[in-house]
Amino acid sequence: MPNIKSAKKRVKVIEKKTLRNNMIKSEYKSAVKKFEEAVAAGKIEDAKVLLSQATKKIDQACTKGVIVKNTAARKKSNLSKKLNAAMA
Repeated sequence: MPNIKSAKKRVKVIEKKTLRNNMIKSEYKSAVKKFEEAVAAGKIEDAKVLLSQATKKIDQACTKGVIVKNTAARKKSNLSKKLNAAMA
């Protein structure tokens, strides 16, 4: 446990940021999971809508600094590939 006042404050700030990051990460993972379930079930129209929602959540996570730009691009690309494969 820190003794210095500024170190105590940093611990509180880090806890807040960790909770925020986990919330954002959970949101985009849930969106991706819903999309993948729709693709697996063969619901192409639902999957198209869910793809845009998942893409939005991934972009938000990238903007907030939760995931890196290249990681976000890779995840969006993989989701698009899954949708295209399901449509073919």
